[in-house]
Amino acid sequence: MRGRPALAAVAVIGALVLAGCGDSGSGGASAAALSVDAAYIPQPVSDTMAAGFLTITNKGDTEDELTSVTSAAGEVTVHETAGGTMKQVDRLSVPAHGELVLESGGNHLMFEKLKHRPEQGETVSIELHFSHSDPVTVEMPVKPATYRPTAGHTGH
Repeated sequence: MRGRPALAAVAVIGALVLAGCGDSGSGGASAAALSVDAAYIPQPVSDTMAAGFLTITNKGDTEDELTSVTSAAGEVTVHETAGGTMKQVDRLSVPAHGELVLESGGNHLMFEKLKHRPEQGETVSIELHFSHSDPVTVEMPVKPATYRPTAGHTGH
């Protein structure tokens, strides 16, 4: 008799978990399917600040949003550039079947309060956080300050 309440609790929990896996009326649309490439940090001239660039590709049927970035290297914020003005934002959209490009002169990551200045040849580990998808860990190589990628960015 003692095992029955526990068994009932497991059954209820299992049903709730399965209900959470349901379609929710989305018409069979798949979740966001995110990948990251072309990540790099130009070697910073400052001891306390740096910029970071990368491309997040979403091959899924559902839009997602980049909501924050964390790193042991220091504080990381997401910045949007519009009309030549840069401002910190809480989120940037990653469109379904599209990409979010973070590039020099455009939207980008700002590293502040760096624990040490990253040097060319090192990598900086970051974790990208999204509204709906699991976090993604990215290793960002530190490139020369003059580095410009030839692929993975739109080249604006």
